Amino acid sequence: MRKGGVILYPTDTVWGIGCDATNEEAVAKVYKIKQRDDSKALICLVDSDARLQRYVRNVPNVAWDIFDLATKPTTVILDGAVNLAPNLIAEDGSIAMRITHEEFSKELCYRFQKAIVSTSANISGQPAAQNFQDIAPELLEAVDYVCYSRRQEKKPHMPSSIIKLSANGEVSIIRR
Repeated sequence: MRKGGVILYPTDTVWGIGCDATNEEAVAKVYKIKQRDDSKALICLVDSDARLQRYVRNVPNVAWDIFDLATKPTTVILDGAVNLAPNLIAEDGSIAMRITHEEFSKELCYRFQKAIVSTSANISGQPAAQNFQDIAPELLEAVDYVCYSRRQEKKPHMPSSIIKLSANGEVSIIRR
């Protein structure tokens, strides 16, 4: 990832396609692999509150409450994205961020020391890969590296909840 590579990896939700969230070329590769319009935002994973604050100008208190009280992985769309690849930031200047607590993805984020793109391992419009065996062969061939962790796992995984926080204080549930 430090050289702009794209990986497949297990996350706190479904299997993900990931890259350095600060590398514009790597982010462009992810959009191409997913066959996704780059006007549709991607989620980023971080390992800690401190790392999240590197990428969002002012994290509102309600966001910290959501992260602290969530009973399942929850992504929060926040205004004021900074220090990320420009093609990762939505037109309105927001970014979708999730603090992962799952062992592998948390360690990956910690060791990488940056935000990592975390979009579901699927071609846009197809079902997300809940487990490794659900990943389409063309995706396995399109990435630079496939992580070994949790390849044997066969249990249901769901995408994260997504909540959007607007600058005016409005809270919208995008996905439950």
